[in-house]
Amino acid sequence: MGTSVLDQGQHQACVDAWLDRSTHDRSPDGLCRLFEAALGTLWGRTTTILGDVTLTAIAERVLHDAAQTFPLFSSLKVEPNVGIPFRELRERLGSVPDAQLVAGSRFVLVQFLTVLGNLTAEILTPELHVALSAVVLPEARGVEKTAQSSAATRVESEGKDKWS
Repeated sequence: MGTSVLDQGQHQACVDAWLDRSTHDRSPDGLCRLFEAALGTLWGRTTTILGDVTLTAIAERVLHDAAQTFPLFSSLKVEPNVGIPFRELRERLGSVPDAQLVAGSRFVLVQFLTVLGNLTAEILTPELHVALSAVVLPEARGVEKTAQSSAATRVESEGKDKWS
């Protein structure tokens, strides 16, 4: 069993735990916004270290692979100096079951974290897992989220400009 299999298992566990906490009672649009915030957060945490060119190449490959299994994700394309616009994906949400949207989002996040982890010898993994865990949408913040509130607000604002 290679290191990447073990590392992917770590990433799967992190993404699954985050999805379990974050996706309950979400509309398709809410699920899409949550995925957008998560991807934007991960991009924001790694762009200064790896650069836009490297992250663009990684994201393009991950999105290409995701589109093979989840055709809905073929609408996501990386645009230089913009990030990944989600407009077209949002327009197609009505035709896709929520479970497929969650599964595709899970696939993209796990693959993105796995490639980033492999590329950086997992040095960024702890920070990226913490950042992902802190991603919540404003209406999801309740009493139980108070401790994460300021971190989540910072995380959301870091990802908004690049991913809207």
